[in-house]
Amino acid sequence: MTSTADHADLRAQLDALTTEAFRPDLAEIDRRSTLDIARTMNGEDAAVPAAVAARLPEIAAAIDATAERMARGGRLVYAGAGTAGRLGVLDASECPPTFNTDPSQVVGLIAGGPSALVKAVEGAEDSREFAAEDLSAIGLTERDTVVGISASGRTPYAIGAVEHARARGALTIGLSCNAGSALAAAAEHGIEVVVGPELLTGSTRLKAGTAQKLVLNMLSTITMIRLGKTYGNLMVDVRASNEKLRARSRRIVALATGAGEPEIEAALSRTDGEVKHAILTLLGDVDGPTAARLLDAAGGHLRAALAAARNL
Repeated sequence: MTSTADHADLRAQLDALTTEAFRPDLAEIDRRSTLDIARTMNGEDAAVPAAVAARLPEIAAAIDATAERMARGGRLVYAGAGTAGRLGVLDASECPPTFNTDPSQVVGLIAGGPSALVKAVEGAEDSREFAAEDLSAIGLTERDTVVGISASGRTPYAIGAVEHARARGALTIGLSCNAGSALAAAAEHGIEVVVGPELLTGSTRLKAGTAQKLVLNMLSTITMIRLGKTYGNLMVDVRASNEKLRARSRRIVALATGAGEPEIEAALSRTDGEVKHAILTLLGDVDGPTAARLLDAAGGHLRAALAAARNL
């Protein structure tokens, strides 16, 4: 049972956090018009990209290190509690349809397990041990990258994940929204995006959540670009799992090659619907098996495979 002293200590910690700060100028926001509140909130949100921009060098360094590990077969693992955990799970879940990654390649762990996505699990975020157990359950290795996510930068689950991962030789990134956070200090790559006090005191699903979403978008997307999952700004590794994505696949081949519909259909047919392979057959003037071989030799990088095809 938590003691009165423990509660006092936690309150003191929260009082020191920028993300928990009280805004006297917004003390009567509930008395304003809906339009005025919306304008105020929109103005607050507009400051988030600038806060992210201030941390771009740290973000880029973390991405390069992550891509290097993943190129050797490592995984990208997000670990967080509450909103931070949900954002990690969201980013991870969007990688397979966007980049054709295996579901085990980018993983989202949330304190309390999958049920915590829709309902808070009491006490889950307070345990470093739960984080270590969750990482052990997925067979963490030194080739993996673990990103601890916490707006406050003090969440035990996120810190525990980073500490456990670092002790086992994995790459570690600590993403928080407070300066001088314990999470950033625990990680090799600390990223502290300080967005300031929230519109609603302590509601870090607002600006802090937006900042975390922007950074996670960068971590996964740019890592995948570095791994050859795109060709220019085209998602050539997209998985055509529904009608919209099948139409997008054909459009991507058209944009990359300038080919007409009959050629595109034939190329996709020859390559079992693989967009990247279809593009290579058209631009490199090779057959399906040769395209597969060249892409495999190039580690999936289409530009390198094209260069090889033109030298055949």
